[in-house]
Amino acid sequence: MTFYLGIDFGTSGARAVVIDDDARILFQMRHPWSSNADWINCWKKGLWSLLEGISGEWRREIGAIAINGTSSTILLTDASGQPVDVPLLYNDARGSMVLKDLSHIAPPNHTVLSATSSLAKLLWMQHLPSFGQARYLLHQADWLAFLLHGKLGISDYHNALKLGYDVEKLQYPEWLKKLQIPINLPQVLAPGTPVGELNPEIAAKFGFRHDCLVCAGTTDSIAAFLASGAKSPGEAVTSLGSTLVLKLLSRTRIEDARYGIYSHRLGDLWLTGGASNTGCAVLKKFFTDDELVSLSREIDVSKASELDYYPLLKEGDRFPINDPHLPPKLEPRPDNPREFLHGLLESMARIEARGYKLLQELGSDQLNHVYTAGGGAANSTWTAIRGRYLNIPVAPSINTEAAYGTALLAMRQLKMSTTHHFPSGK
Repeated sequence: MTFYLGIDFGTSGARAVVIDDDARILFQMRHPWSSNADWINCWKKGLWSLLEGISGEWRREIGAIAINGTSSTILLTDASGQPVDVPLLYNDARGSMVLKDLSHIAPPNHTVLSATSSLAKLLWMQHLPSFGQARYLLHQADWLAFLLHGKLGISDYHNALKLGYDVEKLQYPEWLKKLQIPINLPQVLAPGTPVGELNPEIAAKFGFRHDCLVCAGTTDSIAAFLASGAKSPGEAVTSLGSTLVLKLLSRTRIEDARYGIYSHRLGDLWLTGGASNTGCAVLKKFFTDDELVSLSREIDVSKASELDYYPLLKEGDRFPINDPHLPPKLEPRPDNPREFLHGLLESMARIEARGYKLLQELGSDQLNHVYTAGGGAANSTWTAIRGRYLNIPVAPSINTEAAYGTALLAMRQLKMSTTHHFPSGK
């Protein structure tokens, strides 16, 4: 009997899901982030808390573990894997300062030509006093997996896409090598590839199998896609988490940094899409969870709101408008909170529809079905409004937990391979 553990490090907290060989959920747990977090210690505490929270009965049967993290959340470590500075999170736009220089090096409209790309962040971090101590660049999921398997400098091609890795040719491109970045870029594997066995000390401490494998991970939004049940071209997943993420399965790869559009490899198909900074984080700034539920029930979804917002917490968006200086638009604000919420939900639905329309204009498969993941998937009012704008079936994902999709990734890759040739991590 073998079980599989998927761990999701998202924007609001960490989650763990354990599944069996039939992909049935045996256990799930959440660990919310504290505010004003020291992210390194916060992530470590979350990881150990989740491992400890799984019952010993399940831990003894877990044969593979995979972790997802937020896309383009990166950190620099020394030769022993210790972070040398604070990580830069997915939405950190300080990389805008290097975009002009980067545009002379990277191909036109490349994915890295975004203020929040991993490569733009790395080039900005080269100017930090701590950079001299750095030996490795790692993504969030890479570093957390390193804590489990102990091999430094290993990533997956979902996380490495915004670092400039060529996911079509499966190599770092020549233009990137010419930058001569003086630290180690990660070795890139297919998501789900077994990297190594769980560190013996961790296996003993938590009671895991000594041969439990730690696999290369993925990003949180791709994990949510894997959990959704979508599998045919034209099917898409909208993740309504703290941010708004669109992923459309297509036979055509689309890359266009002008609009924050990029494509992830998924077998023989492509997951094309982008991520907007609008989303549930904006809603939670103005409403409690109870208010969101009660006020949503009062909204007449058959009538469009006359309010036209671009809901952001701070300046800047990534998709479908890629502008680090785009100002939030949250005025005029009516006295009636129901009307305000209605305006926010309608405006976010317009941004979503605009994103899918843009993908199709640039050559993706025709959108025919949208699954919904994330906390916003439970809001039936928002679902109805979105359906009016998209004019196609909109339904909840079969499973909305990114951790479930990550567990599936570990299970499928392990079943595909009967022998494991581990990469040479440091």
